[in-house]
Amino acid sequence: MNIPERQVRYQLVKQAQGFALQRQEGAATRPPGAGEVVLRVRACSLNRRDVMVKKGFYPVGAKDSLVPLSDGAGEIVAVGSGVKHFKEGDRAAAIFFQNWISGRPTATTGASALGGALDGMLAQYVTLSAEGLVPLPKQMTFEEAASLPCAAVTAWHALVTRGHMRAGDTVLLQGTGGVSVFGLQFAFAAGAHPVITSSSDEKLLRAKALGAAAIINYKSTPEWSKAMLAATNGVGAHHILEVGGSGTLAQSLACVAPGGNVALIGGLSGFGGDIPAVSLIGRNASVTGIFVGSRADFEAMLQFMTQHAIRPVIDRRFAFDDAAAAYDYMDTGNHFGKLVIDV
Repeated sequence: MNIPERQVRYQLVKQAQGFALQRQEGAATRPPGAGEVVLRVRACSLNRRDVMVKKGFYPVGAKDSLVPLSDGAGEIVAVGSGVKHFKEGDRAAAIFFQNWISGRPTATTGASALGGALDGMLAQYVTLSAEGLVPLPKQMTFEEAASLPCAAVTAWHALVTRGHMRAGDTVLLQGTGGVSVFGLQFAFAAGAHPVITSSSDEKLLRAKALGAAAIINYKSTPEWSKAMLAATNGVGAHHILEVGGSGTLAQSLACVAPGGNVALIGGLSGFGGDIPAVSLIGRNASVTGIFVGSRADFEAMLQFMTQHAIRPVIDRRFAFDDAAAAYDYMDTGNHFGKLVIDV
């Protein structure tokens, strides 16, 4: 297939504070070089990070403009020389860190993040390294696949790759955004006991339908760590996906189980917080920093999702021309699961 020389994409353009989202007509489409492919993007999804980038709260370097969004999926329409594992027509999703293939991250991993250090996926066509893609299972839609690269891989990396989650473990999930809902689905499928918090009883009932063993409304129960301990007969959580940050970290550390792990993932209420070293030592507990994961994590997660017939929870879909509305809705925090933009 001949790729178009020009396309439509979105850019975040520098303003006084943060960035403004602008639709760009006639943007150049770069042909694939050696080891590269051109992906016709069919769907993208948003993460909290994307709103933070737009507001200027997230470091992206000295950029005046940026194609946003790390998460997207589509079909390959052109293949450069030396590409062996993909052909035209194959369906694929981009990985968050384009050069983190497996094992530990390196000093250069952060410089390969889509929608941050690198231009991202909110475009009709993107040119990427073939190494920075994963093939999609046949039963997975583009919209579902587009929801995975950041939030789902983050939850998988925290619980499985680094956390070594086992059947019977208790898993605490904060809120009902993408990372937490994926964590709930993975934990339930693995035979663990997920406990989830939210300020919305309606969302908690939806979480229970997905397999939550216990639910806690942190608005009506401000000291939710005590409720967490009560729900586990004083044991606490073996795995905690800490997405709240400074406003929730103290309570997470108060209810981590002996030998458990608090995975530091986000900072919805701000980054920071004190780490009680003596308490952690006494409980043989750990705190781990998690920033998405590798291509190998993504591939293992896809196998698990296929094996257990896990389908991503998509709260709402937006048209490509309504990308700004998707950002606004993400910023409200009213979503349950993922928000998708159809391209």
